[in-house]
Amino acid sequence: MKREILITSDGSSTIHLPDWDEQYHSKNGSINETYHVFIKCGLKEVVADKVSILEIGFGTGLNCFITYLEGKKEIDYVGVEAYPVTADEIDKMNFVAVLEAKEQEEVFKKMHDVSWKKKHQISDNFTLTKRKQFFEDINDENAFNLIYYDAFGARVQPQLWTEEIFLKMYKALKPNGILVTYSAKGSVRRAMQAVGFFVERLPGPPGKREMLRATKK
Repeated sequence: MKREILITSDGSSTIHLPDWDEQYHSKNGSINETYHVFIKCGLKEVVADKVSILEIGFGTGLNCFITYLEGKKEIDYVGVEAYPVTADEIDKMNFVAVLEAKEQEEVFKKMHDVSWKKKHQISDNFTLTKRKQFFEDINDENAFNLIYYDAFGARVQPQLWTEEIFLKMYKALKPNGILVTYSAKGSVRRAMQAVGFFVERLPGPPGKREMLRATKK
């Protein structure tokens, strides 16, 4: 499938898939979306001293990198990706420059250079495990405080937004754990509710009216 580098509205880059008219991050701002959906509505809502995070769609590593930059607690991060982004594509991402995080550039590179399957110590308070895995094969139980659900949209991959998938996410979370996603589709909300989640509609990131946050009560 053809892949292109696209600059989004906040100046940050993303990968665009023209055959699907889909991209890894919002055209209205890759960095803006991450801060709003995953940091403001996700990470900052977790009260645990040590935060275990599962990311569904590791992709360019943007969510992971910003979590590292914003994390004030001990963080154990697991990123799942079925089709890893290439090294050439990562080199074309401008996140470090736009975030003015030159001092942390080696951290961003390390996140992509470390091997898959193993847990790696990225810093004193941040560990990263990358799993090359289909989302349908996730079977964690009672393991995470927070899930970043950042899969491609239901329009192009409806199989990733079903009750079956969200039941896996529900089981993977600890009690009172939360899942955040940019999606606000009614079918997604109903699938979450059907497996037991308490679901909130929240104001969305730039370009989106709403997003969803689901809690395992």
